[in-house]
Amino acid sequence: MNTTKKVTILAVGLGLVTLSACGSSDGGGGGGSGGPKTVTLVSHNSWAASEDVVAAFEKESGYELKVLKDGDAGSAVNKAILTKDNPQGDVFFGVDNTLLSRALANGLFQPYEAEGSDLVLPEYRVDEGKHRVTPVDTGDVCVNYDKEWFGEQGLTPPKTFDDLIEPEYKDLLVVENASTSSPGLGFLLGTAARYGDEGWPDYWKKLKANGVKVVDGWEQAYNEEFSGSAGGKQAKGDRPLVVSYASSPPAEVIYADPKPKTAPTGVAEGTCFRQVEYAGLLDNAKNPEGGKALLDFLISKTFQDDMPLNMFVHPVREAAQVPEEFVKFGPQAKDPQTMDPAKIAENRDQWVKSWTSLVLK
Repeated sequence: MNTTKKVTILAVGLGLVTLSACGSSDGGGGGGSGGPKTVTLVSHNSWAASEDVVAAFEKESGYELKVLKDGDAGSAVNKAILTKDNPQGDVFFGVDNTLLSRALANGLFQPYEAEGSDLVLPEYRVDEGKHRVTPVDTGDVCVNYDKEWFGEQGLTPPKTFDDLIEPEYKDLLVVENASTSSPGLGFLLGTAARYGDEGWPDYWKKLKANGVKVVDGWEQAYNEEFSGSAGGKQAKGDRPLVVSYASSPPAEVIYADPKPKTAPTGVAEGTCFRQVEYAGLLDNAKNPEGGKALLDFLISKTFQDDMPLNMFVHPVREAAQVPEEFVKFGPQAKDPQTMDPAKIAENRDQWVKSWTSLVLK
């Protein structure tokens, strides 16, 4: 989740001021010459954490945290792969299950079993034999709908993938580009999981014929094109359906002023695909010890409890706190689409290539 993010993902989209703690000008790592030691986290744009939580990490570890935000998740992963021999930081956060195999196949991470890994819920653990990545959060990519718009039109919001290709929903949906956006790719994989290897291209042909609009990334889709979000209303967005996250509705409540009693947006639960985001110690990291300390912290109870209301994703640690707003306005989907990482690895690139040819040309 973006997610998302995720995401998520949503905190940046709704204008939340996020923390990017800056380290010393040496960019560094080991803190030579008596200067402050820094550890650099590379992430997508939706990274966010409370100031006191970052301060707790810095006090406990002795490292100053520097955060480098590097665009949408898909773009950030691609850039990290291209710069792996001389990485921009020590830890990368934000590679999800849709892109994980690409990162691992390209040798992006070095092994490290983070302290507390045994407290991560079993369903989110991967690569346990090598420990190249650490699960950090999870979220559901789902179609969101604008409640007010559908109420005014007297039209029932869609609930499933099948509904989206019906004539009454023509020209209503905006999605992200599957080749550049994490939620866009998640939505594509959701359709592949739902309709199978042979069926998903036909589904997208029907979706295209029904007027789906494709934009580059989540921020444009959610905050410019979608009529139901706070940003979309300001931008006069005219699409009442958008690919976003199950956690988007609680974000709309939390950051509204005054706060509404109910969320202005809803989730079509029959369109959800579950994402899991991971972090890893970058190969050739200049400060591997600082990176290890940061990975330990990302799955600590302190960070996991703080994370949901900053990045609008669900924690992966056992007994971590889930905010009341999530329970009320953005619960996880009961039966989301999922896909084995090995199947994603085997098919993702060809599916994206086929999707691009079908939808964008």
